Amino acid sequence: MYFLTVIRKFVPRLAPALFLSTLFLALTLPVQALPSDWQNPEIAHAVDHHDPIFLDETLSLAKLIDLTMEKYPDTTWLNALEEQAAAINERSQSWTAGATQATLGYQSMSTFKLNYGSVGLQVPLWNLGQRDAEHQLATQAETSAEAQATAIKLRVAGLIRGALWDMDLAKIRYEQAQAELGIYERLLSSIHRRVELGDLPKADELLAKSELLQKRSTFTNAEAELMHSRKRYTSITQINKVPLHYEEELVALKEYGQNHPSLAAINHQIEHKQAELNALKAIGSGQSHAIAGLLSDEGIDSRSNKAEFFNVGVIVPFGGSVHAQPQIAALNVELNKLIAERAQLNRNLEQAHHEAEHNLEVNRVELDTANEQKAVSEELLTMTQLAFSVGEIHLLDLLKIESRTQQAILYAKERAVMLQRDKALYNQAVGMMP
Repeated sequence: MYFLTVIRKFVPRLAPALFLSTLFLALTLPVQALPSDWQNPEIAHAVDHHDPIFLDETLSLAKLIDLTMEKYPDTTWLNALEEQAAAINERSQSWTAGATQATLGYQSMSTFKLNYGSVGLQVPLWNLGQRDAEHQLATQAETSAEAQATAIKLRVAGLIRGALWDMDLAKIRYEQAQAELGIYERLLSSIHRRVELGDLPKADELLAKSELLQKRSTFTNAEAELMHSRKRYTSITQINKVPLHYEEELVALKEYGQNHPSLAAINHQIEHKQAELNALKAIGSGQSHAIAGLLSDEGIDSRSNKAEFFNVGVIVPFGGSVHAQPQIAALNVELNKLIAERAQLNRNLEQAHHEAEHNLEVNRVELDTANEQKAVSEELLTMTQLAFSVGEIHLLDLLKIESRTQQAILYAKERAVMLQRDKALYNQAVGMMP
């Protein structure tokens, strides 16, 4: 009986101290970041659906882009451009401007009852300057194909950069939601013990449980966003591995230039189209032809006197340039459309560069502010926990401060990731490959 009396007398006094120590350990000790399931595929999930991602120490960002390019849908189109360039080059190397034609004939002179056989060749000739135009067209086609491949590779690099850092942000939010869930589970356990001891009302336990359920919902949604980001990554790359390191150093370029792959690609397209237009104009009224023929009665007529006639000539077209005008006009439309697209691309690149540069500057400042806010919030949380443990404030006030502190911690983590992401996006804006 004496022992029970002592317990009843001192437990209410010990409860705040007990709760304080438990709460202090639960809320103020650094939470070890739990491994994401790209490091540990066996980690527990809120929903029975996950898209595993694995780290590959042998995989670099540059290698990842090359692997993605091998399976990227535009690969077939790029291969076709190379084949087209090779075909134009082969045509420009030909000695003739087209296919040589052979003719075979039979002639009968009814008046003299004589019969003749004829054979002839018709060879299309290059017009003046036409073959040089074809050589230029072949060169531009090859250069344009290479430039298109480089531009597509930069675009793929941008998709991968964005997907990697979006996935990293989703991972940060997921791990923070998981950490907060653990904190509120321990908080509810501590409050439950105090309610059993009679130190806190039942309403506080219900309030803590309500907050815990909200954190579970947040954790579930954070996990869903993480899985969505991983699916987007695997859809782009067609692999479920990520490089161990993909942070980038900021390039020294202050602005994009004419060597930007996207701009270079459209410039070469314009030059290719101009070369195509010049080659078409070089045809003029049509292709000139050299002809040669032989007419003989030997072996054709039994009365043959072995007469043979040999003839040569040239066919020169004229007055037919009007028929090429629709094709020239169509090429002019395509050329001017490309020129308009280049002007729009210049505007887009200028805007993208400005936004990337501005975001980089903003996030540098915001990261310092976020880290300072995190430190202040953690100090305030410690003071609030002490005040709650001695009954100076209500649980609702503690939960508000706890929520603000966790948001400050998450914000600081996000800004650190965003700064690295903005470096990659700035490199992308000025056209630099990893």
